[in-house]
Amino acid sequence: MSDAKPRFEALYVTPGTTLLYYTGIYWWPSERVLALLIPRQGEPLMVCPAFEEARLREQLRWPIEIRVWQEDESPYAIAAKWFGDRGVRTGNVGVEETTRYVFYDGLRHAASSLEYMSGDPITVGCRAQKSEHELDLMRLACGATFDVYKATFASLREGMTQREVADLVVRGYARMGLRGEASVFFGPSSALPHGSREEQVLREGVGVMIDDGTTVEGYQSDVTRMGVIGKPPEKLQRAFEIVRHAQDAALAAATAGHECGSVDDAARKVITDAGFGPDYKYFSHRLGHGIGMDGHEAPYLVRGNRTILKPGMTFSNEPGIYVVGDYGMRCEDDMVIAESGAAHLLTRGFQPSLETPIA
Repeated sequence: MSDAKPRFEALYVTPGTTLLYYTGIYWWPSERVLALLIPRQGEPLMVCPAFEEARLREQLRWPIEIRVWQEDESPYAIAAKWFGDRGVRTGNVGVEETTRYVFYDGLRHAASSLEYMSGDPITVGCRAQKSEHELDLMRLACGATFDVYKATFASLREGMTQREVADLVVRGYARMGLRGEASVFFGPSSALPHGSREEQVLREGVGVMIDDGTTVEGYQSDVTRMGVIGKPPEKLQRAFEIVRHAQDAALAAATAGHECGSVDDAARKVITDAGFGPDYKYFSHRLGHGIGMDGHEAPYLVRGNRTILKPGMTFSNEPGIYVVGDYGMRCEDDMVIAESGAAHLLTRGFQPSLETPIA
């Protein structure tokens, strides 16, 4: 906060992933604000509904000052007084991006001499670069997803519905003591990146797309694999080869010091040069998203994003080709930016073939 330009005097965090990241406290958001205030200098404060104080103290990992508010009191007035007690009467307060408007608005009116701005330079700056321990947890999550997908693809039979295949994935994670899910799309449903509500029945030669992942100690995986019963049709085989080459190009382009948007550019060029262009015509979404404690988090690998890649940043690498009304093709792996050179995979490896989705 001291090094930021402009400088931040405090950070305002309400329930969500960032609160969990900083404190280890999981708090279901409600209409009653619970807030963490982190000053640029000195110790933090938590503002809490009075009747929830005991429950909050049960989750504290280390001593944090707590000031409570009764049902007929304003929590924002308590926060404003704390700012005054610390001599913070002017300057910038960073608001965490998922903060509800009503929580922002309440503090803005109670402490009106302060300026409020996005806290992303601080929160994203902390969360985007993962430690080795965080990366180990993500590798474990990816490994669990690979094991479940391998068993699921081996269980595919003609006549199965998308829902039945998705249930196999959920049960697979449950047998590992994990919670996970899958979005499963067959044939024309996979031509929409997030699928269709219309249920499909599996037939020979129809592409099967399985997407999503699981969580290990708060850190997530996000993997997509494509398969087919029988011999893959030529159109699916060609699309698979193009998408895999795009993944290779993205991995090579994802180097420290380059812009996020350049990674999308590298993958999109492969797909466009193969005849599936221009722009978003067939590859209809960005290349990838940040991943960590949230399945989708900043920064994003999207055209024009000038955020500089730094070692330890983690992303999905998921180019696709979508021919509406016919088929979709997407391969997705997770990767981490290295100290030098190409990014490293957090998954065990790219998909070998349509016949062997998981090696």
